[in-house]
Amino acid sequence: MTETTTPARRPRRERSATESLLVITLGMEIIVVVFGMLAINGLGVLPAVSVFGGGAALLVLLMVGVRVARYRWGVWFTGVLQALLLATGFIEVLAAVTAAIFVGFWIYAVVRGGQLDAAKRAAQA
Repeated sequence: MTETTTPARRPRRERSATESLLVITLGMEIIVVVFGMLAINGLGVLPAVSVFGGGAALLVLLMVGVRVARYRWGVWFTGVLQALLLATGFIEVLAAVTAAIFVGFWIYAVVRGGQLDAAKRAAQA
Protein backbone atom coordinates (compact mmCIF):
# COMPACT_ATOMS: atom_id res chain seq x y z
CA MET A 1 0.00 0.00 0.00
CA THR A 2 1.19 3.45 -0.79
CA GLU A 3 0.79 6.29 1.60
CA THR A 4 -0.53 9.52 0.24
CA THR A 5 1.29 12.40 1.76
CA THR A 6 0.14 15.90 1.46
CA PRO A 7 2.78 18.43 0.54
CA ALA A 8 3.97 20.60 3.39
CA ARG A 9 2.14 23.87 3.60
CA ARG A 10 4.10 26.96 2.88
CA PRO A 11 4.53 28.98 6.08
CA ARG A 12 2.38 32.08 6.28
CA ARG A 13 4.07 35.34 5.52
CA GLU A 14 4.55 37.41 8.63
CA ARG A 15 2.55 40.61 8.43
CA SER A 16 3.79 43.90 9.77
CA ALA A 17 1.72 45.76 12.32
CA THR A 18 1.19 48.56 9.80
CA GLU A 19 -0.19 46.14 7.24
CA SER A 20 -2.49 44.47 9.77
CA LEU A 21 -3.89 47.77 11.02
CA LEU A 22 -4.36 49.11 7.48
CA VAL A 23 -6.17 45.95 6.37
CA ILE A 24 -8.55 46.23 9.32
CA THR A 25 -9.20 49.92 8.58
CA LEU A 26 -9.76 49.34 4.86
CA GLY A 27 -12.04 46.39 5.58
CA MET A 28 -14.24 48.56 7.78
CA GLU A 29 -14.22 51.25 5.09
CA ILE A 30 -15.48 48.74 2.53
CA ILE A 31 -18.52 48.05 4.71
CA VAL A 32 -19.12 51.77 5.27
CA VAL A 33 -18.87 52.54 1.54
CA VAL A 34 -21.57 49.95 0.79
CA PHE A 35 -23.92 51.58 3.29
CA GLY A 36 -22.88 55.04 2.09
CA MET A 37 -23.84 54.13 -1.48
CA LEU A 38 -27.27 53.08 -0.29
CA ALA A 39 -27.73 56.24 1.77
CA ILE A 40 -26.59 58.62 -0.98
CA ASN A 41 -28.78 56.81 -3.49
CA GLY A 42 -31.73 57.13 -1.11
CA LEU A 43 -31.17 60.88 -0.85
CA GLY A 44 -31.52 61.17 -4.62
CA VAL A 45 -28.68 63.68 -4.96
CA LEU A 46 -27.17 61.86 -7.94
CA PRO A 47 -28.53 59.39 -10.50
CA ALA A 48 -28.42 55.80 -9.27
CA VAL A 49 -25.99 54.82 -12.04
CA SER A 50 -23.50 57.44 -10.84
CA VAL A 51 -23.87 56.46 -7.19
CA PHE A 52 -23.50 52.73 -7.70
CA GLY A 53 -20.89 53.07 -10.46
CA GLY A 54 -18.72 55.40 -8.41
CA GLY A 55 -19.29 53.34 -5.29
CA ALA A 56 -18.37 50.13 -7.07
CA ALA A 57 -15.19 51.74 -8.40
CA LEU A 58 -14.30 52.91 -4.90
CA LEU A 59 -15.00 49.43 -3.53
CA VAL A 60 -12.68 47.86 -6.10
CA LEU A 61 -9.95 50.39 -5.26
CA LEU A 62 -10.36 49.67 -1.54
CA MET A 63 -10.06 45.93 -2.21
CA VAL A 64 -6.90 46.58 -4.21
CA GLY A 65 -5.69 48.69 -1.28
CA VAL A 66 -6.18 45.73 1.06
CA ARG A 67 -3.96 43.60 -1.19
CA VAL A 68 -1.17 46.18 -1.65
CA ALA A 69 -1.07 47.53 1.92
CA ARG A 70 2.08 45.48 2.58
CA TYR A 71 4.18 47.61 0.23
CA ARG A 72 5.49 51.09 0.95
CA TRP A 73 3.81 52.44 -2.19
CA GLY A 74 0.64 50.63 -1.09
CA VAL A 75 0.51 52.76 2.05
CA TRP A 76 0.65 55.85 -0.19
CA PHE A 77 -2.01 54.33 -2.43
CA THR A 78 -4.32 53.86 0.54
CA GLY A 79 -3.63 57.48 1.51
CA VAL A 80 -4.91 58.59 -1.88
CA LEU A 81 -8.00 56.46 -1.26
CA GLN A 82 -8.55 58.34 1.99
CA ALA A 83 -8.50 61.61 0.03
CA LEU A 84 -11.08 60.14 -2.37
CA LEU A 85 -13.29 59.20 0.55
CA LEU A 86 -13.00 62.73 1.93
CA ALA A 87 -14.00 64.07 -1.49
CA THR A 88 -17.39 62.40 -1.06
CA GLY A 89 -18.10 65.33 1.23
CA PHE A 90 -18.89 67.35 -1.89
CA ILE A 91 -21.84 65.00 -2.42
CA GLU A 92 -23.00 64.62 1.19
CA VAL A 93 -21.51 66.43 4.18
CA LEU A 94 -22.03 63.54 6.58
CA ALA A 95 -20.05 61.30 4.24
CA ALA A 96 -17.09 63.63 4.80
CA VAL A 97 -17.57 63.37 8.56
CA THR A 98 -17.50 59.59 8.33
CA ALA A 99 -14.50 59.73 6.00
CA ALA A 100 -12.69 62.04 8.44
CA ILE A 101 -13.15 59.47 11.18
CA PHE A 102 -11.65 56.80 8.96
CA VAL A 103 -8.80 59.10 7.96
CA GLY A 104 -8.06 59.29 11.69
CA PHE A 105 -8.05 55.48 11.86
CA TRP A 106 -5.76 55.38 8.82
CA ILE A 107 -3.31 57.88 10.35
CA TYR A 108 -3.29 55.86 13.57
CA ALA A 109 -2.63 52.66 11.60
CA VAL A 110 0.30 54.19 9.73
CA VAL A 111 1.88 55.97 12.71
CA ARG A 112 1.33 53.38 15.44
CA GLY A 113 1.97 50.49 13.07
CA GLY A 114 5.30 52.04 12.12
CA GLN A 115 6.20 52.45 15.79
CA LEU A 116 5.32 48.83 16.55
CA ASP A 117 7.28 47.59 13.54
CA ALA A 118 10.33 49.64 14.55
CA ALA A 119 10.15 48.31 18.11
CA LYS A 120 9.91 44.76 16.81
CA ARG A 121 12.94 45.24 14.54
CA ALA A 122 14.90 46.72 17.46
CA ALA A 123 13.96 43.78 19.70
CA GLN A 124 15.05 41.28 17.05
CA ALA A 125 18.41 43.01 16.48
